[in-house]
Amino acid sequence: MGKTLNIDRIVLRKMSMPLKDPFETSFGTIKDRSFMVVEMHSEGEVGYAEVVTENAPLYNEECIGTAWHVMETFLIPMLFKAQNEIMYPDGVSSIFKPIKRHYLAKSGLESAYWDLHAKLQDQSLSTILSGEREELEVGVSIGIQSSIPALLSKIDAYAAEGYRRIKLKIKPGWDYDVLKEVRNKFPHIPLMADANSAYTLQDIHLLKQLDEFDLMMVEQPLSHDDIIDHSTLQKQMKTPICLDESIHHVDDVRRALDLGSCKIINIKIGRVGGLTEAKKIHDYCLERNVPVWCGGMLEAGIGRAHNLAIASLSNFSIPGDTSPSSRYWQEDILEEPIDFSKPGMIQVPTGPGIGVHVSLEKLNKYTTVLKTYHSTEC
Repeated sequence: MGKTLNIDRIVLRKMSMPLKDPFETSFGTIKDRSFMVVEMHSEGEVGYAEVVTENAPLYNEECIGTAWHVMETFLIPMLFKAQNEIMYPDGVSSIFKPIKRHYLAKSGLESAYWDLHAKLQDQSLSTILSGEREELEVGVSIGIQSSIPALLSKIDAYAAEGYRRIKLKIKPGWDYDVLKEVRNKFPHIPLMADANSAYTLQDIHLLKQLDEFDLMMVEQPLSHDDIIDHSTLQKQMKTPICLDESIHHVDDVRRALDLGSCKIINIKIGRVGGLTEAKKIHDYCLERNVPVWCGGMLEAGIGRAHNLAIASLSNFSIPGDTSPSSRYWQEDILEEPIDFSKPGMIQVPTGPGIGVHVSLEKLNKYTTVLKTYHSTEC
């Protein structure tokens, strides 16, 4: 606390890693995951983070090209210029405030700063963030499958592995009948549905039918930027609505809760611009007795470790999308992949910073573009 960091260089990497299996949502199907890795160097230590965008602006308005441009042209020079004014990692978000939106780009740099700060303090990121949990329950997200029998088989396998919650991607035409079959076969499994904004209020009759299935929640059924229509829908549904894409900062949460638009909030570090805002949202929801959980963005091991750190905070009371590395990757970019500590549970890393060791060999193997920025050049 109270010590500025002397950042001497920042490295941006564009990564491309093949997924174990294609992952289909209402946005489309992903076979190879493209994203960015940030390295932030100071005093012989390196802070790491992922920029969880993709090649195309499908989840939000950002893509790798725009994120790289904004980081290179604006955010990195701003950070170098103001680094002697930043006394604690939460000051990074204040430096970036003049730049509107671009949350994924901001998050990559801010999260790397948090990791670097924690390493230089020789404390775990979880400890620095005031995390309380040493072990976390794990949920799994299952993309849209080729058939209902294929889906049931996957759920069977994941249940056998001990996953504590199953999330199913849905879209028009792959919703009611699918959930009915799943609930018939698995009457007691904790189950939720994620629509990724695939519906409108014209589908309200169908969405109300989902109340039959005793779901934990329906995640973001309506437009990605909507809060008002979700309020109309929540008033007519027993199933809790969870907001994801609509939430970028704590004021969005306040408005959504005041309007009655949802009963649960999904916190994604990238979507809200970094760990500082993620913690603010967590704390605000705790005050209002609203549960939160940590959503996933098909992260590799670096991003997964950041998720485990934030999810160790007390109000993350619903199992998150924090699966072991092997859920998505044949090979992760860590020396030791993140794995179950026991069935359905993952240990929160306790080493300095994100608490995992990045493999430079594997990092280089999957790097397609690399550029270094020095503080003396900005």
